[in-house]
Amino acid sequence: MTAGCGTQDATRRPFLVYAPGVRVIGLMSGTSADAVDAALVEWPEGSAPQPFRLLAFRADPIPDAVRDRIHRLAAGRVPAGDALGELARLDVALGERFAASAAAVAGDAKLALETVDAIASHGQTVAHHPEDRASLQIGDPSVIAERTGRTTVADFRARDLAAGGEGAPLTPYFHVAAFGDPDEDRAVLNLGGIANITWIPRGSNPDDVVAFDVGPANALIDGVVHVLTGGRERMDRDGARAARGRVDPKLLERLLDDEFLRRPPPKSTGRERYGSAQAEELAARWSETGQSGDDLVATLVAFTAQAVHRACRDLLGASKLNRLLVGGGGAKNPAMMRALTTGLPGVAIEPFDVMGVPAAAAEAMAFALMGRNALLGIPNHLPRCTGAARAAVLGEIVPGGDGSPR
Repeated sequence: MTAGCGTQDATRRPFLVYAPGVRVIGLMSGTSADAVDAALVEWPEGSAPQPFRLLAFRADPIPDAVRDRIHRLAAGRVPAGDALGELARLDVALGERFAASAAAVAGDAKLALETVDAIASHGQTVAHHPEDRASLQIGDPSVIAERTGRTTVADFRARDLAAGGEGAPLTPYFHVAAFGDPDEDRAVLNLGGIANITWIPRGSNPDDVVAFDVGPANALIDGVVHVLTGGRERMDRDGARAARGRVDPKLLERLLDDEFLRRPPPKSTGRERYGSAQAEELAARWSETGQSGDDLVATLVAFTAQAVHRACRDLLGASKLNRLLVGGGGAKNPAMMRALTTGLPGVAIEPFDVMGVPAAAAEAMAFALMGRNALLGIPNHLPRCTGAARAAVLGEIVPGGDGSPR
């Protein structure tokens, strides 16, 4: 199976001449900005994505102080006179962190960085405005290339936006390669800060795949827990608060009455809509009721689960869904997994891991694949999923330390 939506343009010279077992490090920091995920993946010769081999994965925590700076910047809470300077400083600081994670994951695999062919970095999103054809990821790829000596591919979203797309979701390209099945209709759900879903009908024809952002997942839950605990906690660890709480049906109904949830795909969203400001507003209003904070967390878990149920029913038309594969931080939340199961009877709901892809590593692996294809000049997204007018090669390339593209 070839996980692509087009063939290589014969007029385009590949940047990378393949040898068997090409190694690419994928780097990713999600909406929650809690860690840099680094996955070192060995891809096969040629354009086919299978079989691939994950050589090493690590998640390097982002210090609380840096995470808070990222969230303040993304929420527009840096004073106007300081915002550009803070943006520039974080761009460099995160570039250093991404480079360190790349070196560390190569070390975990007991490989010298010189044996790695390329690095592909998603970066850290601080603004996503597809309505303006704009999205901004920071973590300077020039810093990564200079520190590691490896050719670095970054800024994947910009080309999709320029081609008329939303710039997201991009990971469905990997979902088809890793999870498509000839005999089973599947959906792939990533529960990071934002929930996004990919519908892969049996046969895995990329032209039949539908994917979009569903709505919030951990972004609101983490934000509310942070506010309710005065910053002592940053997440509902193991779903303990949601398990103790009771869903408030009136609040749940209000949350589900959301224009974004009803909007047809292609669509994408981020912390601009479901971030710190909304979490703080929800927590403040909830505190006035005198009800347990655990009830609010339980209600937000139900909100995410029911938004997914409605997306499967109303937007995907997935009436024959056989299996739902779940990744991201939400896959580790037992309360979230129970809530998903309740609304999808008869559907097998399992973590990515059962398919040989560690749930925590999947997004970094996705960008490793996209980076490999960018170096080969092969389209590396699904235009139907993003709304782009055509298949394009996403990513901007910074040559390695010696100035060569490899």
